[in-house]
Amino acid sequence: MTSLRWPVVLFDFDGTLADTIPLIVASYRHTLTAVLGEEAPEHEVRSWIGRPLQPVLEERYPGRGQELTDVYRSWNLANHDALIRTVDGVPALLDELHAAGARTGVVSSKKAETVELGLRAVGLAERIDVLAGQEATPHHKPHPAPLLHAAARLGAAPQDCVYVGDATVDVQAALAAGMGALAVTWGAGLRAALEAAGPVATVDDVAALRAELFAVARA
Repeated sequence: MTSLRWPVVLFDFDGTLADTIPLIVASYRHTLTAVLGEEAPEHEVRSWIGRPLQPVLEERYPGRGQELTDVYRSWNLANHDALIRTVDGVPALLDELHAAGARTGVVSSKKAETVELGLRAVGLAERIDVLAGQEATPHHKPHPAPLLHAAARLGAAPQDCVYVGDATVDVQAALAAGMGALAVTWGAGLRAALEAAGPVATVDDVAALRAELFAVARA
């Protein structure tokens, strides 16, 4: 028989619960071309995923962060539903987790309203018990604050939670929060970097993720 390894399963959104990486990369590329007339290498753009938008842009382009953020968000929202994709197996996994008694949450560096749009677009909005977006805490991943905020809203101790994400900042935040950490490779992160961050496991598909979330009882 199988049982849950952790009674609370928290997820990153972009590149974990939904395939938003093409949307994000295209949004950055449009923004940099439209505003600055330049491009950034895709590997650099991917390294920005998982962190709050405006601080990343301000850090990379000092004095232009707000302007770039406004253009990014406008284009991203206009193209959101056309470019976002479901990750095969994720809806069924969330249903199975709830059937087993787990509570689930999303912790994202995006604004909550944008995450809600994404959850609705891929049919997951009703499958999530708590959402902690960018506004929830003053500190962001890899700081543990947003993960601990989500756990507190569910009345859960950190050791009873696992955080699933596709970026090194996700793994780092989970470990800093005293939670389990599982890394997935279908998002923005590279396997070698994810593994180096020290998760419980790094998985390549939803079937492998399910195997990590459900422990097999041995006789």
